[in-house]
Amino acid sequence: MIRFKNFMIGLLVSISLTSTFAHSQDSDSNQPIKPKVIFFDVNETLLDLENVGKSVSKALGGRDELVPYWFTTMLHYSLVGNVTGEYNSFAEIGIASLEMIANQQNIKLTPEEARTAVLTPFRDLAPHKDVVEGLKKIRALGYTMITLTNSSDAGIAAQLKNSNLAQYFDGSLTVQNLKTFKPDLKVYDWAQKEMKIAPEDAMLIAAHPWDLAGADKAGWKTAFIMRPGKALYPLAAKPDLIGRDLIEIANQLEANTK
Repeated sequence: MIRFKNFMIGLLVSISLTSTFAHSQDSDSNQPIKPKVIFFDVNETLLDLENVGKSVSKALGGRDELVPYWFTTMLHYSLVGNVTGEYNSFAEIGIASLEMIANQQNIKLTPEEARTAVLTPFRDLAPHKDVVEGLKKIRALGYTMITLTNSSDAGIAAQLKNSNLAQYFDGSLTVQNLKTFKPDLKVYDWAQKEMKIAPEDAMLIAAHPWDLAGADKAGWKTAFIMRPGKALYPLAAKPDLIGRDLIEIANQLEANTK
C-alpha cells in the first residue's frame, strides 16, 4: 500500500510538472515570431518534384510505388555519409540510390541511364503554384531571405534560375563546402554564423519534418508547409507556424509583425 501511495504521489507530481511545462510552451508559442533571416528549403518546399518522380519511375520500369522508396533511400545514405564522414553530393547519392533499387528489383539500368534519370529533371523544376505569391508577400515584409539546401552550389543556382525564383532571394547557402547534410546541427549552426545572427533570429520554412526537427534543435523558429503526402513527426517539437502552402505561412508571418 505504501509503495502504491508513493507511486501515485510520484505520478501526480509528474503530471503537474508536465502540465506546467506544457503551459509554459503554450505561453512561449504566443510570443511574436519576428526572425531576422528566413531560410528556405527548396526541393518539395518550393519546387514541385513531380517531373523527378516521373523520370525515376520510368527508369524503374514504370514502378511508381518505388519512387518514395528511392527518395527515402537517398536521404538514408546522405545520413550514412554524415556519420561515416564519407561525403558525396546529393546528386551522386540520388544516382547511386537509383542504381541500388534497380539492382534490388532486378531492373536493368545502366549507370548512364540512372544519371540521366536523376540529373535532367532536377535541373528544371517548376515552383508550386503558391510559391511566387508567397515569396512576394514575405519579401514585402522586409525579411532577409536565404535558401539553405542539401544541393550543390551549381545545382541550386541552376534550379533558381530555371524556375525564375532567384530574384526573390538575398543569397543561397548549400552544404557543398561543409560536406555534411541537413539535418546535422552543424549545418544550421554554420548557416546562422554565415548570416551573422543568433539562433533565435533564424527561421526555417520547409516541407520536410526531419529538416524542421534539426532547425528546432538548433534553436531556430520553424514553419511547416503541408505539401501533399507530408505529415509531422509526432516525437518532434511542433513547428511555430503550419500552413497548407507558402501563402498561408506568409499571412501568418504578416500577422506576427503587427
